Amino acid sequence: MKLKAVLSLFVILITAACAQCQNVLGKWKTIDDETGKPKSVVEIYEYQGKVYGKIVQLFRDPKEDQNPICTECKDDRKDQYIIGMNIIRDMTLTDGYYKNGTICDPKTGKVYKCEMWLKAGDSNQLELRGYLGWFYRTQTWQRVS
Repeated sequence: MKLKAVLSLFVILITAACAQCQNVLGKWKTIDDETGKPKSVVEIYEYQGKVYGKIVQLFRDPKEDQNPICTECKDDRKDQYIIGMNIIRDMTLTDGYYKNGTICDPKTGKVYKCEMWLKAGDSNQLELRGYLGWFYRTQTWQRVS
């Protein structure tokens, strides 16, 4: 009887983990910390067991370049178009949230260690935290329907 209960609990936990894993996949609108305006849409997807995110749309003023190049990037993203660029790389689900990956800010070209998770009680908000040493910054992204 105990074995049956343990197996049932195991199935429930695996199902919950898989459901959470699938919930972060999709398109997310990024919001500028300073202005509160939308900056881009990032599509989060899974590839070979890890989670990645690429920019699929930018919200720019008509006078701005609509498909700029990342001139500030220092790695393999240097001189790539920002639309289509993978800014989130190598995230893995561990202990209920994604970590062990990186996020690139195409505006500055800087790459940060990254963690992300769904906001408690709201599967339409994604929390992302970029780390530089002990310092970090957290953004909230909105799910695109």
